[in-house]
This record gives sequence, C-alpha cells and structure tokens, in this order.
Amino acid sequence: MGMISEFKEFAMQGNMMDMAVGIIMGGAFGTVIKSLIEDVIMPVIGHFSGGLDFSAKKITLTKPTLDAAGKAIDGTGAAISYGSFINAMIAFLILAWVLFMIIKGMNKAKKAEAEAPPEPTPSETLLAEIRDALKK
Repeated sequence: MGMISEFKEFAMQGNMMDMAVGIIMGGAFGTVIKSLIEDVIMPVIGHFSGGLDFSAKKITLTKPTLDAAGKAIDGTGAAISYGSFINAMIAFLILAWVLFMIIKGMNKAKKAEAEAPPEPTPSETLLAEIRDALKK
C-alpha cells in the first residue's frame, strides 16, 4: 500500500473525522464564550464595580514614543496587560465549567442507559406466560 493511500485511509477513519468536527465546534464554542465574557459578563462586573474595565488594566514598563500629533507610535511602548489576562482567565473558567456540566450530563445519560434492565430472555418470557396462565 502506498503512503498516499495509507494516509487517506488514516484520515478518513471515523475517529479522525469526529476529532476534526470536535475541534471546529470547540473553536466556535470558544468564540461564543469569549463574546459572553466581553459583551455580557464584564460590563455587568464593570457596572457593579464602579466602571472598572479589566481589559484596560495594565502596568506600563516604558512610555510609548509620541509623534508630532501626540499619538503613540505602534510598538514603541511596553506594558504588562494583566487586565486582558484576567478576562482570559474568567473566559477559561466559564468554558471549563460549561464543558464539565456537558460531560457530567453525558455521563449521567450513559449511566441511566446502562442501568436499564435487560430484555427478558425467551425462556423467561415463556415462564412468565406460564405463571400468568396458572394465576387465571
């Protein structure tokens, strides 16, 4: 078997395709969570904290060079943007919590499915019919 056909067989396996779909869905889910953090949760936190905006929080290490108009020239200043890090950590915690709840629900559904009583065997069905006939 040639290397190309071997790779094609590997890439078209069900697990590989499932993983690709999962990665794409995970990326989209991450975008939704990021929007939830930046557009819904952080404004509420900012409102209740007196207008605090985490994304603007930073520690300036060196001041940026200004041009004649007073605008900062890109790439000339250095700062530690810890507010962006706080936003990223909040997004991570929410994403981790949501995934935990999804997996917990899936595991509960699998457990309930596994605990369903098995179908009676033909001999058990026959014995039940005999028992019911004797009761009459």
